[in-house]
Amino acid sequence: MRLIDTHTHLDFPDFDADRRELLAAAAAGGVERMVVLGVFEANWQRVWDLVKAEPSLYAAFGLHPVYLDAHTPQHLTALGDWLSRLRGDPQLCAVGEFGLDYYLPELDRERQQALFEAQLQLAVDFDLPALLHVRRSHAAVIATLKRFKLPRGGIIHAFAGSYEEAREYIRLGFKLGLGGAATWPQALRLHKVLPRLPLDSVVLETDAPDMAPAMFPGIRNSPLHLPEIAAALAGIMGIGVEMLAEASSRNACEMFGWS
Repeated sequence: MRLIDTHTHLDFPDFDADRRELLAAAAAGGVERMVVLGVFEANWQRVWDLVKAEPSLYAAFGLHPVYLDAHTPQHLTALGDWLSRLRGDPQLCAVGEFGLDYYLPELDRERQQALFEAQLQLAVDFDLPALLHVRRSHAAVIATLKRFKLPRGGIIHAFAGSYEEAREYIRLGFKLGLGGAATWPQALRLHKVLPRLPLDSVVLETDAPDMAPAMFPGIRNSPLHLPEIAAALAGIMGIGVEMLAEASSRNACEMFGWS
């Protein structure tokens, strides 16, 4: 079974003790490629060093809304510089992780919006997909995406919205990232949405080390869990796991321009 993990944070210290062994085990388990997302300026170099040392890894760089107070205007300029310098490198695959987070009340929404739009413009300027964090902010994200019309679309990370919201994202050229959160029995609305999604609209992810699936509660999440996540999601969707694995990997390759 061939799998692609479209959303990880393998640069985080959680993996410092066993990262190399984990990557080898994930590859042996069929996880052929993994995307590592930068979330603030201080970790971009760490992400890039990790990716360049492992041919199965790909990088995205962004300014995550949860770290809003750590971002400065200079960091946005630096992001443009990074994308310009790495333009054309096959291991640079997207802008991300960025977006809007309305779950945390302390995050100023106007500042988030300005940062969101600036990074969407970078995705347009550099012709890259956008990997988006969307938490309780679907309406604002959809409205903004309708104005920007990204030529290569992107991925809605950890999609947990309604079927109507899913259709809007799909119309805008986005794929829906599905991972551990959808495997929990409490995700009742999502369990009703998943069987209705067209197979060409979904990609798989772990968000490692976060968002562990129901099968591994309280355990550090990792790409090693992707086969079990795929099996659980396929069961909810009423299809075979091989069918989901093939479709999601094909969708990811098309999104990122991989052969």
